[in-house]
Amino acid sequence: MSVKHKNLLGIEPLDKVEIEQILDGAKIFKELCAGNNKKFPALRGKLILNLFMENSTRTRSSFEIAEKRLGADILNFSASASSLTKGESFYDTIKTLESMEPHIVVMRHSSPGSAKFLADNIDASVANAGDGPHEHPTQALLDAFTIREKMGTLTGLKIVIAGDIAHSRVTRSNIFLLTKMGNDVVLSGPATLIPREIEGLNVKVETDFDKAIEDADVVMMLRIQKERQKESFFPSLEEFNMLYGLSRERLKRLKEKSIVMHPGPINRGVEINSEVADGARSVILEQVSNGISIRMAVLYLLAGGKINELTH
Repeated sequence: MSVKHKNLLGIEPLDKVEIEQILDGAKIFKELCAGNNKKFPALRGKLILNLFMENSTRTRSSFEIAEKRLGADILNFSASASSLTKGESFYDTIKTLESMEPHIVVMRHSSPGSAKFLADNIDASVANAGDGPHEHPTQALLDAFTIREKMGTLTGLKIVIAGDIAHSRVTRSNIFLLTKMGNDVVLSGPATLIPREIEGLNVKVETDFDKAIEDADVVMMLRIQKERQKESFFPSLEEFNMLYGLSRERLKRLKEKSIVMHPGPINRGVEINSEVADGARSVILEQVSNGISIRMAVLYLLAGGKINELTH
């Protein structure tokens, strides 16, 4: 990424080597920050603008911690407290922010393609923190990092992604990444929440959740995104939990050393039951923790850093 790409707009443009470079960088940063000294001021003097146009807890906090650990100067931008509420266009807001000369802009926005629009109209590097239901590249990278760390490999695995496939940016980014790394990806959920065109992304679709998770190495559950749904896609949350909720009983269908993931926030008792979310196979909190290391690696590379220099 430090050589080929100025921005991280999605996983789709990255090749396998670039993905591994980011994961390896995250591993080094995780080791460097394991002790009491969690500062690695590689970005001292660099200004990073956090441009979050949608609410976020995990992603925004994770990026901010990563930026602070790298010693960057940080400017947080809130859409609700900006001139956007007075009718200023997004383009004019971008040009105003550009005059502050940020080195990197981290942006979350509700519209697909918004990260590319930003990158096309600003000199700074852009890190996409989620553009509508399109992509969420750093989430896929932290998921991959967690899988590799827990399973000892990131190839040849059966990985099930289940829940609200239609409205999930996490799904698309994970499909691009996990298939590139040589895994079998199975999507599961109600047929109403699985777009037909997604089968063209080299994945399998199994609407019977019990069949889908047979002998799975990894099961990634997704939240039902009611805020993005303009119509009802299933009768009730209770029925969804009965047919697609990951319960303790369903864990028996997975491989013995399988892991359970969730990008958060969790709807307990809907897509995942509490005893599973808090159980021994769950790596949900580790995903959150690993997100800091991944975002440190991404920011470091976007700023022109080289992974091999970290070990010297």
